Amino acid sequence: MRNNRAMAVVPHRIAVLAVDQVVGLDLGTPSQVFGTARTEDGTSLYRVDACTAGGLPVRSTAGFQVLPDHGLELVEAADTVVVPGIHNGSPLVDGTVDPAVAAALRAAHERGARIMSICTGAFVLAAAGLLDGRRATTHWAYADLFRRLHPHVELDPDVLFIDDGVLTSAGVAAGLDLCLHVIRTDHGSAVANWSARRCVVPPWRDGGQAQYIEHPVPRAAATGTAATREWARQRLHESVALRDLAAHARMSVRTFTRRFRSETGLSPAQWLLQQRTDHARLLLETTDLTVDQIARHTGFGTTATLRHHFHHRVGVSPTTYRRTFHHTR
Repeated sequence: MRNNRAMAVVPHRIAVLAVDQVVGLDLGTPSQVFGTARTEDGTSLYRVDACTAGGLPVRSTAGFQVLPDHGLELVEAADTVVVPGIHNGSPLVDGTVDPAVAAALRAAHERGARIMSICTGAFVLAAAGLLDGRRATTHWAYADLFRRLHPHVELDPDVLFIDDGVLTSAGVAAGLDLCLHVIRTDHGSAVANWSARRCVVPPWRDGGQAQYIEHPVPRAAATGTAATREWARQRLHESVALRDLAAHARMSVRTFTRRFRSETGLSPAQWLLQQRTDHARLLLETTDLTVDQIARHTGFGTTATLRHHFHHRVGVSPTTYRRTFHHTR
């Protein structure tokens, strides 16, 4: 919500900047996700277009070429610039990038455009000098290479995405998470949840969630924790302890904790905080409940506890968040 141009301009213009050896899935992710974000009357909130240096074709890693409609002039006019991942080329070989691309990215950042990368697109941003001194992430498999090429970047390869002035994400599905995070930041949980539903993906995975999940495909209901997670979601207003979760799953606390983390990438306590905070966001947007009532409805208990955790995870107070997003109800 800081320096948020998306709230003032509809549609917010997004430039997807492709370089040679672009990953096909990453290239299509912004258009797919942002294209589903709409107002209640059906107005598109974002316009997404692709571009390359000189408007020239670039090769993808999926056996096809990308023939864009725009050159770098699109970056000059965009409110947000997204750089998809790559699987080869100079950013991954020697840490350099086309000078015209680097200059366009730096100019966009200097004038206040939001800059994002998906997966190894972070190598392009780093080569342009936009990540020095910042926290950033990329696909965990490229972490050692990234550190060798860009030692001045504070790389964290263990998270899904990072929003540190410039936004970076891990690979594949984490690009979806980052795009939904941006929609939620721009227009609130209700719009982001609808976009997630249209894309048939989870509405919210916290950026700090682990990239590597031991069992990304849920276990069978008889042995996994999915049923217990749903049980807990229905009881966010209650004080649900770890032993209660383990008892519902019919496991020991130790076994439940290990299995829960292997399936979600989070501890049970972290996951509950994430669920409660997300529910609080929705209630702040869509109801007239007081902050004190929302604290009770979401299991935080007291207003002070809600404010502490909400500010830590969202970056603003509940009152400020409501003032920004309550119109979406």
